Amino acid sequence: MDNGDKSWMSHLRWTEEYVDGVNYFLDKAFERASQGNEILCPCKKCMNRYWHYRNVVEDHLVVHGFVDNYTKWVFHGEGVSSRNTPHPINDDEGSNLRDDIDGLLHDTFRNVEGESGHEEVVRHGLSADAKKFFKLLKEGKQELYRGCENFNKLSFTIRLYLFKSLHGLSNVAFSDLLDLIIEAFPFAQILESFNKARQVIKCLGLHYEKIHACPNDCMLFWKDNEKADNCSVCGTSRWKSVGDASTNSRSKIPAKVLRYFPLKPRLQRIFMCSETTVAMRWHANERPNDGNLRHPADGEAWKDFDRLYPDFSRDPRNVRLGLSSDGFNPFRTMSISHSSWPVMLMNYNLSPWICMKSEYIMLSMIIPGPSSPGNDIDVYLQPLIAELKELWEPGIETYDAETDQTF
Repeated sequence: MDNGDKSWMSHLRWTEEYVDGVNYFLDKAFERASQGNEILCPCKKCMNRYWHYRNVVEDHLVVHGFVDNYTKWVFHGEGVSSRNTPHPINDDEGSNLRDDIDGLLHDTFRNVEGESGHEEVVRHGLSADAKKFFKLLKEGKQELYRGCENFNKLSFTIRLYLFKSLHGLSNVAFSDLLDLIIEAFPFAQILESFNKARQVIKCLGLHYEKIHACPNDCMLFWKDNEKADNCSVCGTSRWKSVGDASTNSRSKIPAKVLRYFPLKPRLQRIFMCSETTVAMRWHANERPNDGNLRHPADGEAWKDFDRLYPDFSRDPRNVRLGLSSDGFNPFRTMSISHSSWPVMLMNYNLSPWICMKSEYIMLSMIIPGPSSPGNDIDVYLQPLIAELKELWEPGIETYDAETDQTF
């Protein structure tokens, strides 16, 4: 089939040409714009609003046909620069794919990577980041056991920690699982405890900060109030009333804890990959300037902001973020009234078919329940606002992988 020929879209839907064309479209759409195993369905009923599996989209297109005038498949990656779109992984290849731990380490510690070839530097005066890099690099090259091809010591630790998170294992259960694996496979290079595994995850930059909060959403026990035991607004104790917790600092349990994911290192990591670095300039270099409104950069608010702050807008790599939040019940049952609030950040530098994909949306914080924070959500946004102010003035030095320079 000619890649540019779409005349089949006007054929009768039960013809062989139309069915072959639909399968060609599905191949391209899943290659360029899939989210997991789903794509937006472009049929007349769904109109690119709903995500479905391949067989469902195929049925819809045969039964209902394509939405009118959808001859350029913009919602399915057509026109996307190949440099900006991650290369897909075929299902047949996925089972044999090895973890790219080396790539993860070099992306995370790009600023110290150049030191790895200098033995004299290794022996004297390494920075803290460099020490983490060399330690993890060593573990990343260490075989889990002799002849193991699918895992090394580091990748197995990461996969175990992911297993713990996905299935909600307690810290004690995770430690017991490690003990069992070590007992069954004493020849394997496995970390001995949960604390050591957690330290590895923290060194990779995949950790979050715990910030105690007033149970009534009045304030955070943060910065100047970090040592306080009671809310300065309502007087409520910071701690749960459990036994004699008030007299034993080690057994104190906070009544409410905000989980905050630092923003700056994640923004810096975006520019450590040359493909995403190019994609971050899409709004300035590749966005169609035809008067149509398809991206926030086409709106008047974006243009007014550029006029107000020309120094910021001069470099298209400067990051534009959108914030979104909503409550959900983490217990999967409506019989329990509970509302936790994740705060998400959308990266509007990216093209519209990339910026709303889950892998490019950043989780900024999780505001705990049991009830909605309501108008008090600004209390919880303080750590994020503090980081955004630092990014605005004076900013942070960041490595650009494409130009091999910092900006």
